[in-house]
Amino acid sequence: MLDTTTLNQQRNFFDGHAEIWLFGYGSLIWKADFAYLERRPAFITGWERRFWQGSHDHRGTLESPGRVATLIPAEGAVCHGMAYRITPEVLAPLDIREKNGYLREKVPLTFTDVSSDTPEQSEGLIYLASEDNPAFLGDAPLDEIAQQIANAHGPSGPNRDYLVNLAKALRELGAKDAHIFALEQQLSRF
Repeated sequence: MLDTTTLNQQRNFFDGHAEIWLFGYGSLIWKADFAYLERRPAFITGWERRFWQGSHDHRGTLESPGRVATLIPAEGAVCHGMAYRITPEVLAPLDIREKNGYLREKVPLTFTDVSSDTPEQSEGLIYLASEDNPAFLGDAPLDEIAQQIANAHGPSGPNRDYLVNLAKALRELGAKDAHIFALEQQLSRF
């Protein structure tokens, strides 16, 4: 397991800002256990959500890792989630929460809660677990991913709950995500 806490504290893309936007695309959509100033539905482009990151510290163990969401570059893709306006102090506990291979990255985001001809945009942060981190599990057949999720359990609870809560949150946002909904369907078999 790679603890990215220290690396993330050096990745200050918004140094000197009193407030920043954080984009959540996984558990950060439905489990905002941090202080925020504002919460808005948003999306980012060029990324697809995939259950390709291993979880040894929250939804699984070192011996039996769970699977959680990360983003994979995909031209033309749209990934819906939730944006939070936060103060920089909130990043320290988030760095610990996302320490298992996730790094802060800067992305453009578009808010979906405005009805105008010109979409409102901003820059924000994501926590991204790329394929070069030790916990990255990568692609596998959906039934194998679903079975791993069904069997994994860690300090934050069953891996199954993570997937089910994410699928529910995406439906509440009115977002379509073929990968997540197909995994949820497969999970019902186990």
